[in-house]
Amino acid sequence: MFFISSIYKRINPFSYINHTQILFLEVSMKTAIITGASSGLGMEYFKVLTEICPEIEEFWLIARREDKLTALASANPKVKSFVLPVDLTEKESLLTYEKYLAEKKPEVTILINNAGFGKLGDVMELPVFEQRDMVMLNCAALTAISLMTAPYMEKGSCIIQVSSIAAFSPTPRMSVYSATKAYVLAFAKALRRELRKSGVNVLAVCPGPMETEFTAVAEIDGKPSLFSVLPRCDVRQVALKSIMKARKGRGVYTNRLIYKVYRVLTKLLPDSITMRRL
Repeated sequence: MFFISSIYKRINPFSYINHTQILFLEVSMKTAIITGASSGLGMEYFKVLTEICPEIEEFWLIARREDKLTALASANPKVKSFVLPVDLTEKESLLTYEKYLAEKKPEVTILINNAGFGKLGDVMELPVFEQRDMVMLNCAALTAISLMTAPYMEKGSCIIQVSSIAAFSPTPRMSVYSATKAYVLAFAKALRRELRKSGVNVLAVCPGPMETEFTAVAEIDGKPSLFSVLPRCDVRQVALKSIMKARKGRGVYTNRLIYKVYRVLTKLLPDSITMRRL
């Protein structure tokens, strides 16, 4: 080992760095990063990835609730997990994330931007700052996480941006939420084009309603709304198929025939008509 190290130092112009440091710098963990990982679709993404992607060496699990993240990581002891409990609506949390990226220098094979929430109700009746936080999390944080992480991704890696069928048309009584998801869809498409030369694919997944904590947070249950009667999507299938589509180079994925048809109709019909059905 001493002999090899000596030769290495003689031919290496950065010989002032010792051999141990060089080895540390050269080794990057194949990493999956999931925001909003503490429950629902984010949790399902983690479970699916542990099953179908054995090449992933480390998972970064990001959400506000540390107890939920710790429980999720503890329930899967065979995989290495790094828990990062932060509130992504705060600038300091994003700077903390950026710091960890710089320190650990992971090889990010997949980034899943799942953190987000919605609220049902007349826009003038919902709390202003609650809606402001929705924009900060659904749009601003997603954008920052994407731009901070992309430099650590190589050819063959992918980003999954979690949007919604609400992105296809303005949605009264979910006005801000549908606007944020329209942003996610548009941003994903544009980012996909910009990262194409680097070989990193970006997919926007636009699922219909799912049986997750989202409905409780959005306070949909018990309120008269089309969302309360729409067919539910299977959470595992959304996670599994969106990962598969992203790895195959697709740009947008919508599950279930009814929502595929709706996506097409919103391209053919003016918003004034589609909004009447909501």
